[in-house]
Amino acid sequence: MATPVNPAALQRARALLAVHPVVDGHNDLPWALREQVGYDLDARDISQDQRAHLHTDIPRLRAGGVGGQFWSVYVRSDMTGDEAVSATLEQIDIVNEMLARYPAHLRRALTADDMEQARTEGRIASLMGAEGGHSINNSLATLRALHDLGVRYMTLTHNDSLEWADSATDDPRAGGLSEFGREVVREMNRCGMLVDLSHVAATTMRDAIATSEAPVIFSHSSARAVCDHPRNVPDDVLASLRTNGGVAMATFVPKFVLPAAVEWTLAADRNLRAHGMHHLDTTPNAMRVHEDFEAAHPRPVATVATIADHLDHMRAVAGVDHIGIGGDYDGTAFLPRGLEDVSGYPYLIAELLERGWSESDLAKLTWQNAVRVLRDAESVARDLQFRRTPSHATIEQLDGRRR
Repeated sequence: MATPVNPAALQRARALLAVHPVVDGHNDLPWALREQVGYDLDARDISQDQRAHLHTDIPRLRAGGVGGQFWSVYVRSDMTGDEAVSATLEQIDIVNEMLARYPAHLRRALTADDMEQARTEGRIASLMGAEGGHSINNSLATLRALHDLGVRYMTLTHNDSLEWADSATDDPRAGGLSEFGREVVREMNRCGMLVDLSHVAATTMRDAIATSEAPVIFSHSSARAVCDHPRNVPDDVLASLRTNGGVAMATFVPKFVLPAAVEWTLAADRNLRAHGMHHLDTTPNAMRVHEDFEAAHPRPVATVATIADHLDHMRAVAGVDHIGIGGDYDGTAFLPRGLEDVSGYPYLIAELLERGWSESDLAKLTWQNAVRVLRDAESVARDLQFRRTPSHATIEQLDGRRR
């Protein structure tokens, strides 16, 4: 891995992360395990170096100074209905298996206090986030069940719009959030599940923030003013986090952070589909197709500085209390130079130190903001549970649509 900053800054970064480790908002390792080996942890023992296959393993998490990880229990948005629910349960199951298999390194975290306890124990606080509201099959009871199973955020959409929430990368269906979509947000608030607005349309972002009584998050999104991609957060939404109390966690995906990479990635995705593969496929066969394409069409390369540019802007607009990091490791085919895997976070922190970020600001970025936003959501939930019973509203009742 190339070292983009000087050794003294890197040493300071590692020392800081030893005290204030990274809480990363989004890692797709569970889906990668499903796709590559059918969840067989003997075939992908993450206590050992898996760099030939994955962005993530325990030695590199340790080297990267990671102290908290939201494991994405993602399922593709072309999975619908009960299939989506079952696949989400399978994703939860593999996270549980990881926790049972690697207890010296990973600790289940359901609350902010659990996260702090994991840090005290020197273990990685492990939380779960469901990526896409299709995972609940239009059922608030299913939403509550996921929370009971340990899911602590849900991204309202993935790449496809739902009947009740519009995605950033699809045609609108709900005009932001429908009334049922607002009820989903309200029930997430009551449960204590963070409302994640990565992947959603700007209209959905604004509707959700207007509806939510708790802070929201963006688990893996960067600044639209720096890279004009619909997956990123507009400045007015970033600024609204100052009032809402939420946190936007910058992602490392090149096509979302580097303008020159946007068109190249669209062409690479078309090439993958032309070979009969899903454009989000990162299996070895798909990566060989990507590599052949890249050999003929050199790829624009993002760097650590690219991500720092986004964080500089996000800090200026949202404020340092409302930013974090969500790399999207094992959920993307390409990554910036210097951030090729989960061991790379110290290089980003060193770059920010070189830019004049204080250690107190970096502690907020890496650890404190993420822990605080979960604690705030827990506080709101306690109050709402005193005042409101669980909602049994249906999409038919609120939107006049079939489930």
